[in-house]
Amino acid sequence: MPETSILSYIKRLKRGVFTTNELARFSGKSVSNASQALRFLEKQGVVSNIYRGLWIETGNESVSPYLAINFILPKHRAYVSFVSALHLYGIIEQIPQVITLASTSHTKIIKTKIAAFSIHRIAPSFFRGFGWYKGTGSFLIAEQEKALVDCLYLASRKKKAFKFFPELHFSDSFSAKKAKAWAKSIPDKKIRAFVVKKLEEMRIGRQIFK
Repeated sequence: MPETSILSYIKRLKRGVFTTNELARFSGKSVSNASQALRFLEKQGVVSNIYRGLWIETGNESVSPYLAINFILPKHRAYVSFVSALHLYGIIEQIPQVITLASTSHTKIIKTKIAAFSIHRIAPSFFRGFGWYKGTGSFLIAEQEKALVDCLYLASRKKKAFKFFPELHFSDSFSAKKAKAWAKSIPDKKIRAFVVKKLEEMRIGRQIFK
């Protein structure tokens, strides 16, 4: 049956997150046939449609909301930053209610069945300082220093949610010098001055120790 064939292709992806178009290309089937087979599998509880043309394999323990990032903005790159990145680095303990992303796309919120993603626009010239999470190639994430500076970058735009932090726990690997260098590379003069000032206030307040 075509559904069984589609399921075998899903298993071969070894990712648990995929799009209808991707599966159609991979299986050699038409988008219409792939979509029909996926809807059948969804009725069986094997897969679940979480966003426009985006699916997850149910019961796959390796499936993480972060894996959806590469698919929800098909025309733009995005990386995990701000409070979500700080949480993943263990700098803040509180789990953010939404996954915060930096992008050159317009600021917006995308809601899927497995998570809500809050996307914040930053200047294209400042869209730097990120890499693959733990080298896995699964999703992009800001360096820990850049994540903090990205927060203050948004705070300069009167976004209060990124101005006040719960207790911060910086590891020995965090470099205040590197954070300051990122702040000084912000192209906008007013935003740059604001972020440099906030970092200095954090240093004086001994939230950042080195």
